[in-house]
Amino acid sequence: MSDGIRCMWMRGGTSKGGFFLADDLPADVAARDAFLLRVMGSPDPRQIDGMGGADPLTSKVAVVSRSMREGVDVDYLFLQIFVDQAIVTDAQNCGNMLAGVGPFAIERGLFAASGEETRVSIYMVNTGQIAVATVQTPGGVPTYAGDARIDGVPGSAAPIPLEFRDTAGSSCGALLPTGNAVDMIEGVACTLIDNGMPCVVFKAGDVGATGYEDRDTLDAATDLKARIEAIRLKAGPMMNLGDVTEKSVPKMMLVAPPAHGGAVTVRSFIPHRAHATIGVLGAVSVATACLVEGSPAAEVASIPDGPRKTLSVEHPTGEMSCVLELDAAGQVATAALLRTARKLMDGEVFA
Repeated sequence: MSDGIRCMWMRGGTSKGGFFLADDLPADVAARDAFLLRVMGSPDPRQIDGMGGADPLTSKVAVVSRSMREGVDVDYLFLQIFVDQAIVTDAQNCGNMLAGVGPFAIERGLFAASGEETRVSIYMVNTGQIAVATVQTPGGVPTYAGDARIDGVPGSAAPIPLEFRDTAGSSCGALLPTGNAVDMIEGVACTLIDNGMPCVVFKAGDVGATGYEDRDTLDAATDLKARIEAIRLKAGPMMNLGDVTEKSVPKMMLVAPPAHGGAVTVRSFIPHRAHATIGVLGAVSVATACLVEGSPAAEVASIPDGPRKTLSVEHPTGEMSCVLELDAAGQVATAALLRTARKLMDGEVFA
């Protein structure tokens, strides 16, 4: 495609990628995907001929449009662009890129700011769920400067709280798609869970890890990764996800007791590379797993009392705090997290 397409490049949470208006992209899905692969420079481990950063966390796309749904402001479709394969998938949400959707929608005129703060309700097309982002809008325009800090991102930025509603079973049809707190897969006790992100949660020690390794150590552990992948391939059909050989879900979550005063320590595979931090909705699913009686996560976690539980999920570069509100039956009703975003570039991108 010789003509450029309007695009805004943004950091959302601990991810980074291109934000497009749906109307600016080719309507044909195959043509759209071919364009986005060229934009990112995939397939190529370096993504040298595109905008991608040679990492799944920096090879992402948000497609945004004005919503026709009652009570919803904008629709958000997340697309993961594989780095070294010619694959574009919508099989999951991305809660980090979600942090940029509200500011982007206001900047593009899809939704008008209202006062010093603007709440933007966002329909997540991938899973049919709704999130609400609160964007700082002094003077009626988004600001990216502020004092909020999140682990995995240097410096500070304006806070963007994200509230998730009705995320249980978003991809798998149920919070626990097998109906079990524990399933034995390849001799490992696992919790198959989906509270916004399909995850397989198991003790790091049960696969020969500690749960405190750094990312490079995990990525170099060939035998460990092969064992984790064998579990993932069997878990996929059990989670109503079908054959997941070429899918980016479920995510694999190795849990261990907290090391720094949090609720639980996690090392995440997404699914074949170790995550530098942890995905937003992955953190929500793991935090929820900690509240499932008898689960591997519950056995290692430190859980606060009360109907509102703030669970600090420790990851390789810090922590992510999930605020879970429980209903009268003790089930997770809502989850909220703090993210930030920053506009990096606004212009045209070519393929």
